[in-house]
Amino acid sequence: MTRQIAFATLLAATTQLVSPAALAQVAGTAPSDQTAPPSAPAADPAVTQDVPEAEPEVSAPGFDPGAGEEIVVTGRNIPNVVRATPQVVSVLSTEDIARTGEGDIAGALTRVTGLSVVGNGFVFVRGLGDRYSSSLLNGSPLPSPEPLRRTVPLDIFPTTIVGSALVQKTYSVNYAGEFGGGVINLTTRAVPEESFVQVGGSLGYDSATTNQFGYVYDGGRLDSLGYDTGERDMPAFIRLGGLNTSVFYSSQVAQLTNAETTLLQRNDHIPVNWNGEISAGHTLDVSGVRLGIIATASLGNSFLTREAVQQDTADQSGALRSDFRTVLTDNRITNNGMFGLGAEFGEHKIRWTTLYIHDTLKQARLSAATVYPNSSGDAVLQQNTNWFERQLIDTQLATEFKFDDFTVDLRGSFANTQRNAPYERFFSYRLDPVRNAYVNSLNGLGESATIAFSELDEDLWSAQADFGYKLPFARPVTVSAGYYFSDAQRQSTRFDFRYRSFDGGSIPAPASYLRPDMLLSIDSIMNACVNPTTVPEEDGCIRLFNLSNAQGAAEYNAQLRINAGYVQLEGELADGLRATAGVRYEKGEQSVTTNSALFQGTHLNNGYWLPAATITWNFAQDMQFRLHGSKTIARPQFRELAPQVYRDFESDRLFFGNPELVDAKLLNFEGRWEWFFGRNQRITAAGFYKKIDNPTEQVAFFPTPDSALQTGFSYAPSATLWGGEVEVQKYFPLEFLGAGRRLMLVANYTYTKSSINSDDTLVPSPIQNGSGVAVLVPATQLFRDGAPLTGQSDHLVNVQVGIEDTDSLSQLTLLFNYASDRVTNRGANLLPDIVERPGIRLDLVARQGLTLGGVDFELKLEGRNLTGTRYREFQQFEAGTVDINRYRLGRVFSAGLTAKF
Repeated sequence: MTRQIAFATLLAATTQLVSPAALAQVAGTAPSDQTAPPSAPAADPAVTQDVPEAEPEVSAPGFDPGAGEEIVVTGRNIPNVVRATPQVVSVLSTEDIARTGEGDIAGALTRVTGLSVVGNGFVFVRGLGDRYSSSLLNGSPLPSPEPLRRTVPLDIFPTTIVGSALVQKTYSVNYAGEFGGGVINLTTRAVPEESFVQVGGSLGYDSATTNQFGYVYDGGRLDSLGYDTGERDMPAFIRLGGLNTSVFYSSQVAQLTNAETTLLQRNDHIPVNWNGEISAGHTLDVSGVRLGIIATASLGNSFLTREAVQQDTADQSGALRSDFRTVLTDNRITNNGMFGLGAEFGEHKIRWTTLYIHDTLKQARLSAATVYPNSSGDAVLQQNTNWFERQLIDTQLATEFKFDDFTVDLRGSFANTQRNAPYERFFSYRLDPVRNAYVNSLNGLGESATIAFSELDEDLWSAQADFGYKLPFARPVTVSAGYYFSDAQRQSTRFDFRYRSFDGGSIPAPASYLRPDMLLSIDSIMNACVNPTTVPEEDGCIRLFNLSNAQGAAEYNAQLRINAGYVQLEGELADGLRATAGVRYEKGEQSVTTNSALFQGTHLNNGYWLPAATITWNFAQDMQFRLHGSKTIARPQFRELAPQVYRDFESDRLFFGNPELVDAKLLNFEGRWEWFFGRNQRITAAGFYKKIDNPTEQVAFFPTPDSALQTGFSYAPSATLWGGEVEVQKYFPLEFLGAGRRLMLVANYTYTKSSINSDDTLVPSPIQNGSGVAVLVPATQLFRDGAPLTGQSDHLVNVQVGIEDTDSLSQLTLLFNYASDRVTNRGANLLPDIVERPGIRLDLVARQGLTLGGVDFELKLEGRNLTGTRYREFQQFEAGTVDINRYRLGRVFSAGLTAKF
C-alpha cells in the first residue's frame, strides 16, 4: 500500500516499537542503514511491530536532515537496527549467515563480537557460560534436549531454517530476568516474498576422518537415518523394576540385545559427510490479506574420528593416575523440518510456526592404558558403544496488531524435547601377563562390564503479552507493559547396572577371555560358571546388579514455573538525548524431586525486582554514546541441581548435580560509543563490568580413589567480570575488478577479565555423601582466590575479509577466529584448573551464482580449520603437562550445490 507521510514521521514510526522477533526479521532483509537525525526515538523491543523493507525507489536528493524539510516517500524505511534500538545488539542477517558458510547457527554466531561456542553448540557471551544466556525462537523460549543444560544447544539449528539471529547484550525488562551475557533470538524464515522451490546437497571430506581408520558397530536397521527400530528398546523388566530391583537373574539378562549393541568393528574407510535439503514457499493475496506458506526439510550424515590422549592426576606433582590412548568415532545424523503459515493484513500479522529437529549421535570408542588405578599395574583395554538420540518439537503462534498509536503483541508456544540414551555399554579388560591376553572376569579389578539406560522428557509452555502506547506529548514517549508466563516440566531416569557372576566373584576361563559379545552371549550368561555342586543350573551364571540409586538418584522430576510482569518507558529527554527505563518483577518456583532418600532434591521459590535503564546520546549526526545499568539473575539449571550421573558425549566425562545450588545475582554496567559512517559501515567500542553473587562453577573431583574423574557443581561467594570490545565493518570499492565489486572487512576484538572471590564462606561440596544431608566446605577448598570463571577467554578475535559482487551472487570470504585459553573445570582438590586451548581457526568460503537452463544455482565451496588446529584440554604442573583430552582435528573441505526454481 502506498502512503504519503512526512520523512520525520516515517523515521519515528520505524524506529520505535520494535519487538525482538521483529528486529531479527528486519535483520533478515537488506537494511538501508539510513542515518537517523539526533531527535529520532530509539527502538523499543518490548512491543512488536514488524518493519517491512523500503521500496528501492525511495530517494531524497539534496535533503538536509537539519533543515526541517518535508518530502513524500513511497513505502517504509528500515533504519540500521544496530543503531535504532536503545539496547546493545549484534545482528546476523540472512546474508551474513550465508557468507560464513556455516552449516549450523552456532558456528555462524562465533563471528559475532564477544561470542564463542564451547562444547556442543553452547554459546558463551563475553566469557559468561550458557547458564547466563538464553536462546529464543521467534521470541519464545525453548527447552533443551541436553540433560546438562536448560538452554538449547544451537548446533542443532541448521542455517537453512534460520532467517536471522539477533544477540542483545544489554538487558531490557521485556526479556526474562535470567540475563548475564545476552539473549540470542533466532527468527525462522518468514512469509516468502515470492513462490519458490529450492533443492540442494553437499559432500564433505575430513582429513582426520574420511577414508581413515575408525570404529563402528551395527546397531539397528535405520541407524543411518538416525532412528532406532526397536533393537535398543528398554526391556520391560528394567522399565518396571529398575527403581527397586537389586538383582536381575540370568534368564532376564539374556533378553538384552547383545551383538548389535556390543560388537565393535574396525572400519578403515570411514564414509564421506553428506547433507541434502529441500525447501518451498508460496505467497498469494486474497481480499487484501497476504497469505504465505513455507516448509523446509533436511537430512545429514557426518563422521568424526578422534584419536585422543586422555590422562588425569590426583597428585600435586602431576604424576599420572591414568593414561589412555583413545580412538572414538562419532556418527551424527540430523533430520530437520519446519512448516510455517502467515497472514498479513494492513498493519496486522499472524504467524504459526512448527519446528522439528532430530539429532542422533552413534558413538564407538576403544581405549588402551598402561597406567590405570585398581588394575594391579597391568595394561587395560576399555570399550564403549553409545547411542544418543535427541528430539525437539516446537509449535508457536504469534500475533502482531497495530491500531494507530497502540500496539499489541501476543505469543504462545509449546515445546517438547526428548533425549534417549539406551544401551550405554562399557567393558574393561585387563592384560593378563601370564597368557598375554586380555581378560574380563567381571571382578571389578580393572575387569568389568556395565550397561545404562537413560531417558529425558521435558515440556515447556510459554505465553507473553506486550502492549505499547505512544503518548500524545510534544516529544515522543512510549509506555509499554507486559506479562510473561512459562512452565517447564522435566522427567529424567537413568538406570545403571553392572554385570557380575551369581556370587559377586570372578567368572572362570575360558569365558573370561572372550570378546564382549561372546562374553555376554546366552551360553556364557547361563553356563559360564556352572558348578553342579554349588549353583543350580537354572539360575545361570551372569546377572545384573543394580547400581542406579547407589550412584545418585535413578529418577528425578523437575519443574520451573515463572510469572513475570514489567513496565517500561522510552522517550526523548532532550534534543539528541533519549532514554529507556523499566522494571520487571519476576517470581520463579523451581524444584527437583528424586526417588531416593539418600540423594535429596531441592526447592527454590524466589521473587526479584529487576530494574534496567539505558541512555543514548546522539551527540553528532552519525555518532552516539550509550550508558546502561541493570540488575539480573541466573538460576541453576535442572541438571546442575539433579543428583544423577550423566555422561557428556563431547567431553567424554561424567557429570553429577548438586541440589544445594542457589540463584546467582548480577549487576551489569556498560558504556558504548558508535560511529555509523556509511551504509552498512560502522566502528563501535564498548566497556562493560559485571558483579556476580554466588556464580555456579564446574568443579572436578574423584568420587573414590579408584574412580574416573567426574565434574560436579558448586558456587563461589562472588565474582567480577569486566572488559571491552571493538568492532569495525568497512567496504572498499574494487571497480578495477568490475562494476559492483568490493572488498569487505569485518573485524572485532573482545577483551574479558574475570576473577573469583574466594574466602572462608561455606559453600556446598560437589561430593555429596549420600546421607541426605548437605556437605558444606569453605570456598577456599574448592576455588583459588582470583581464578577466572569457567569458560571465559581473555581474548576473542574475529576477522572476515572478502571480495563480493553487489550486483550478483559472487563471494570469496576468508574467516579468522582466535580464542585464548579458558578454564573448563576447577581442578580436583585444588589442583591446577583444567584449561582448554581453542587457538586459531582459519576458514575459506566461496559462493557463486550460476544460471543454467533458466534455473538459478548456487555453488558453495568451503575449507574449514585450514590451520589444522587440534583440540587440547590440559592441566599445567611445574613438572610438566597432563593432557586431560587432546586430539587432532582434521581440515574439512566440502562442496555444495543448490538449485532454486
